[in-house]
Amino acid sequence: MIDWQAVSEEALGYFKDLLRFETVNPPGNERPAAEYLARVLAREGIEARLIESEPGRASLVARLKGSGGKGPLLLNGHLDVVPVDRDQWLHDPFAAEEAEGCIWGRGAIDMKNMVAMALMTMLLLKRTGARLDRDLIFAAVADEEAGSTKGALHLVEKHPELVRCEYVLNEVGGYTLHAGSARLYPIQVSEKGICWFELVAEGEPGHGSMPHPNNAVVKLAKAVVALGSTKMPLHVTPVVENFLRTMAAHAPPPQRQLLPLLLQPRLAGHLLSLVERQDPARAMALNAMLRNTTSPTMLEAGRKVNVIPSTARAQVDGRTIPGQSVEDFLREVQQVIGRVWKINVLTQHDGTVFPSTTPLYEAICRGIERHDPGSLPVPYMIPGFTDSFAYGKLGAICYGFSPVRLGPDLQFTQMYHGHNERIPVDGFRWGTRVFFEVVRDFLAGGAS
Repeated sequence: MIDWQAVSEEALGYFKDLLRFETVNPPGNERPAAEYLARVLAREGIEARLIESEPGRASLVARLKGSGGKGPLLLNGHLDVVPVDRDQWLHDPFAAEEAEGCIWGRGAIDMKNMVAMALMTMLLLKRTGARLDRDLIFAAVADEEAGSTKGALHLVEKHPELVRCEYVLNEVGGYTLHAGSARLYPIQVSEKGICWFELVAEGEPGHGSMPHPNNAVVKLAKAVVALGSTKMPLHVTPVVENFLRTMAAHAPPPQRQLLPLLLQPRLAGHLLSLVERQDPARAMALNAMLRNTTSPTMLEAGRKVNVIPSTARAQVDGRTIPGQSVEDFLREVQQVIGRVWKINVLTQHDGTVFPSTTPLYEAICRGIERHDPGSLPVPYMIPGFTDSFAYGKLGAICYGFSPVRLGPDLQFTQMYHGHNERIPVDGFRWGTRVFFEVVRDFLAGGAS
């Protein structure tokens, strides 16, 4: 028998230790965190390899051998986190403070919580001598927050033998979403692609004391405003349609009647405006699920305040619905800003969709339903991307499943990259056990 009180305390200890590593990307510097994980695994007799894509940018890969009768399962977690505005936090973002029933820290949700759960799962399987029908791989990687180039993609492209697998469990899924009196658990089976691009405006240089209409900064500003305020055409995928109809079936009126109408191009824009007045965060999430999006994020122009520059540049975070090509997306961008622009694509990859009819998906559903009776797992598409797109290049089926039980007062999506990122202590304990049991049962052949 597993003493879950002791196990959850141990897992909390690893989690807090991980939060205290300042692996902000850039620069990342994930190596100290990866070395810490390697030391913990080594104490249990589990060998781990550290792979550096460049100095300081280390990823860890460890493996428990199974019978080899079936393809491996990989548990993926990224060690890097996004920057913080320290003066906006109630608690030190790198102190792993426990307050108000939560663990506070950058990476608490995104995603050192799952790194700790995956680590604890490896340790427990080794200690209990569990029978494994498949190898279990643990990858704690660098650089997800900047596009995965120095982490998961590096492993896939340079060391595929270490991470080739049949299935991957990754981030963003398995959290409680309250819909009326119902409790849904979105399981990520799909994610949007990216098209990050630079927009270049050209104009006439001149003296700042003499305004003229061919100012590159003014031209760029108009395009930036258009991109930030215009909704692109609707593109409804089967995953999103099913998700919205499932939410509607469990929502109280009038949401029950209104949510399916978001699937209709003529009504979606107006209805989203109504939702935005009552719940801006939910409106943003729904909008991102239904269309390609653009968010201008960086601006560059000029060297002196009294000189009108001849060029101005904006970098834009473009996200694409699965099935939409870069060409499709850029055509929509040009319909918003016009065609007289220089657009440089900086990086891109397509969106992903994985089947929700597999033994692993079924095992996830059983695990959630066992530990939260009456709840409903539902396939889901996230508006961002994760390392899953990298492992998908090797043919793996990837799911977002880092379980945490949340009360209605905490919205999962608001804590991603936000101030005061935190996770309920009880929710983390719950998720640690759910995660372990799903992985253990799947590896033991509980699903065939």
